[in-house]
Amino acid sequence: MVEVLHPGKANVSKAALCENLAKSMKVSNAKTIQLFGFRTAFGGGKSTGFGLIYDDVAALMKFEPKYRKIRGGFQEAKTFGGMKIKKENKNKAKKSRGTGKWQERRRAKKAAAE
Repeated sequence: MVEVLHPGKANVSKAALCENLAKSMKVSNAKTIQLFGFRTAFGGGKSTGFGLIYDDVAALMKFEPKYRKIRGGFQEAKTFGGMKIKKENKNKAKKSRGTGKWQERRRAKKAAAE
């Protein structure tokens, strides 16, 4: 649990907090520190959140969830495009469902209906 006092400031950046924690906890690599879930107290001046310090980057990659790896810059986020592209791909998948005899029967049935 990390508690930060920042009177007169709206908030403190996570990068600055990582560097500060690395100095105080004597951590060699500041990238092995993951900070998340910060909430600023009403009226400002104080924030609380969570912090995890890993032994090395390999341990971080093993235990951290995917979204925090992406936030930390350890992993690239997949981009699928907009909702229209997702829906078009879904409808294309519906058309090509099944293989072999079943697919042939379906095509024949569709051709007969037209």
